[in-house]
Amino acid sequence: MKTKLPWILTAVLAIALVVVVFGRTNDAPHAKSTAASGHAGHAAAQKKVLYWIDPMHPAYKSDKSGKAPDCGMELVPVYAGDAAPAGAQTNVSGYSAVKLTPERQQLIGVQTGVAETRTIGRSVRTVGRVAVDETRLHKITTKFDGYIERLNVNFTGKEVHRGQPLFSIYSPDLLATQQEYLIALKAAKQSPLLLDATRRRLQLWDISAADIRELERSGATRKSLTISSPVSGVVLNKTAVEGARVAAGEPLFDIADLSRVWILADVYESEMSSVRTGSRASIGLTYLPGRTFEGTVTFIAPTIDPMTRTAKVRIEIDNRDGALKPEMFGDVVIQEP
Repeated sequence: MKTKLPWILTAVLAIALVVVVFGRTNDAPHAKSTAASGHAGHAAAQKKVLYWIDPMHPAYKSDKSGKAPDCGMELVPVYAGDAAPAGAQTNVSGYSAVKLTPERQQLIGVQTGVAETRTIGRSVRTVGRVAVDETRLHKITTKFDGYIERLNVNFTGKEVHRGQPLFSIYSPDLLATQQEYLIALKAAKQSPLLLDATRRRLQLWDISAADIRELERSGATRKSLTISSPVSGVVLNKTAVEGARVAAGEPLFDIADLSRVWILADVYESEMSSVRTGSRASIGLTYLPGRTFEGTVTFIAPTIDPMTRTAKVRIEIDNRDGALKPEMFGDVVIQEP
C-alpha cells in the first residue's frame, strides 16, 4: 500500500498540471476579445452621435435610434467628424447626392457643364425645310418656236456657269427674220424704218447685239442659235430633249443659284409674338452633328394655315459650300429679339 501511494500522488499532480495549462490556453483569446471590445466601446463612447439616418434613404434623419418609417430598417448613427455615408447630402436639407459611375453616365447620356451667369432669352424651336431662294431661280425658255439640234447640258443636277452654252435651236421664224434683216440692211437708205423694225424683232427674241453685228458683218444667216445660261447655278429641272420640237414660252431648264437658300419654318400662332423680321435664327441637321447654320428671319407669312394653325417663317442662310440642299429638314431655333 505504501508502495502505491507515491504513484497515485504523481498521477494526481500530472492531471492537475494538464488542467491548469489547458485552462489558461482557452482563456487567452477570450481575454484578448474582451480587451478589444472594451477598447472599441471606449472609442465609440468618445464619439458624439449627431443623428441617425435611414441607410436606404439618407435624406431621412432622426434625433434618436429606431427603425426607418418607410422600409423598417434599423437607423444608422452618424458620428461627429465622420464622413457622411454614400448617398447622403448633409449640407442641403431634404436632398441627397446621386453618384453615377462613368459607365452609367455614358449609358444614359449624362452631360455636365460649369454653372455660369448669363442672360437667357426666349427662343422658339420648330422644324424647318431647306428651299430654293425664289429670287435666284431662273427658267430658261425661247420666245419662238423651233427644234433643239444640240443639247450641251443633258442631265439634271449639273452645275453651270453664266454664259455657258445650254443648247442650240433651229427656228424657221428666226431664219426668216434674219433674211428680212439682211434685205432691210441693203435698203437702209430707202427704208430705214423697216431696218429698225427688223432689228427690234431680233432684239425682242433675245438675239444679242454681238450676234446682230456678226450678221451684219458676214451677210449670211445662221441656221441655228445657241442659247446660253444667264446665271451660274445648278440645273434643278430639265425638259429639253435633243431633236424635240419646242414652243415659244415652253420651260426647258430650271437653274437655281444655291449659294444662298431659304429655310421655311412652321411657327404656331401662340408663338408668333416671339418672332420678328430680323430675328436671329439657326438650323441644325442630323447628318451634320455639331454644326449649326446662322441666318436671319426675312419674311413672316401674313396668313395662318387653317389645318396646322402655323405660319410660314422664312430664314435666309448663306450656303456657299453647298452643305444645305433643297428639301432637307432640320431643327430650327429662332431667338426672341
